[in-house]
Amino acid sequence: MLLGFRPSLRLLSPRLQLLQSRSMQSEHPATSAAVGSVLSALRSICGEGGVSFGAAVREQHGRDESIHRCCPPDVVVFPRCVEEVSALAKVCHQHNLPIIPFGTGTGLEGGVSAVKGGVCFSLRNMDQVLDLHPEDFDVTVEPGVTRKALNSYLRGTGLWFPVDPGADASLCGMAATSASGTNAVRYGTMRENVLNLEVVLADGTVLHTAGRGRRPRKTAAGYNLTNLLVGSEGTLGIITKATLRLYGIPEAMVSAVCSFPSVQAAVDSTVQILQAGVPIARIEFLDDVMMDACNRFSSLSYAVSPTLFLEFHGSERSVEEQVLTAEDITQSNGGSDFQWARDAGSRERLWKARHDAWYAALALRPGCKAYATDVCVPLSRLPQIIVDTKQDLMENRLTGPIAGHVGDGNFHCLMVVEPSDPEELHRVHLFTERLARRALAMDGTCTGEHGVGLGKRALLCEEVGPEAVKVMQRLKESLDPKNLMNPGKILQ
Repeated sequence: MLLGFRPSLRLLSPRLQLLQSRSMQSEHPATSAAVGSVLSALRSICGEGGVSFGAAVREQHGRDESIHRCCPPDVVVFPRCVEEVSALAKVCHQHNLPIIPFGTGTGLEGGVSAVKGGVCFSLRNMDQVLDLHPEDFDVTVEPGVTRKALNSYLRGTGLWFPVDPGADASLCGMAATSASGTNAVRYGTMRENVLNLEVVLADGTVLHTAGRGRRPRKTAAGYNLTNLLVGSEGTLGIITKATLRLYGIPEAMVSAVCSFPSVQAAVDSTVQILQAGVPIARIEFLDDVMMDACNRFSSLSYAVSPTLFLEFHGSERSVEEQVLTAEDITQSNGGSDFQWARDAGSRERLWKARHDAWYAALALRPGCKAYATDVCVPLSRLPQIIVDTKQDLMENRLTGPIAGHVGDGNFHCLMVVEPSDPEELHRVHLFTERLARRALAMDGTCTGEHGVGLGKRALLCEEVGPEAVKVMQRLKESLDPKNLMNPGKILQ
């Protein structure tokens, strides 16, 4: 079934595109010249309206939601099927043109920036849900299908796809960045929820990572190519189909919010809830600065203190048992100001603070931009790293309220920065590097869910070591010897 969730972007006529593109000089004249020589080949594959080199279209496809500067491609193509993606890749491979896959542009690490120019493959026209197997709890989707579109399509089946990064991202883009979100503590990340991928490699070869059409719940057959491509950020191939796990919609859902006297008390409660075997669906942390921002932004009246937002899924009886256990544990750690919500409307209102955290942070400094850090540490180290991070923010006069997926040890500082102030930008850059290295020193990672992209390439080497990076480089060279797939990302 076709899902018509497409941005209303009007493609300019070829004549207007030429006039407009001349006003935006390419930073890569050799690549730009090569693109000019293959325009007729590109148009023969995906049609006159499927190729755009207008400045506005290129700019839109040269940036994501990060603070990395816009690096527009030389041309944007809009393939409609895997055959067109493969044919376009073959043209690019023959003429040594970089290939940059583009889903919805909601990434946070500059993953779609065309740092070497080239051809952006915008996959929005491939927006079909291809195969739904309710009895097997799986579905296959094209790269233009977003998570909200899929869950809308599933309405009435009793199934849902729970991985929720916040933005209405494309599902194949989520696979490419190994995205996760608030439900990961119960349902896992994209890495645990992708069964098979169809991928177009740099030379146009079409690869099925688990075999064409295969969708077993588990396999021990050969190397795990699916998980190699999950999190590859477009550097190994273009994901053109993803087969995903689905879950039954729970019979009952209950949400709660609870404030604590300290970060330590909130994290202790989280650890004890997990140790008690409570299959909690979501457990989110907001610090006092974030709670104050959310109260101001959404006219709420939550306590301005470290706070947990919790959600429980299951049968009516099991949810009651989960709630009682969690309430006992949180109260033993000084939790107070409990608010419970059972119906959908009440749950939505209760979670409003968490859902609006990004906009609440931005409202602290109108006119500024936001950048989200993304470290993850073992749970036992979470209180210390948050305390150290808050001290670092105060000492360096930075605005960075904290929100996190505390059940995974993953948290974000929502850095609110004036982009026209180079001195403040420099302080933010130094802070984010200190934070990442603080996480690494605590046996954690520099990125829990946003990916490496442009900004964390040096940190990747510090995290996994030079030998692991060399193996990654050899894998990259094996699949993409010309370094055409999203060059400049992940590996330096």
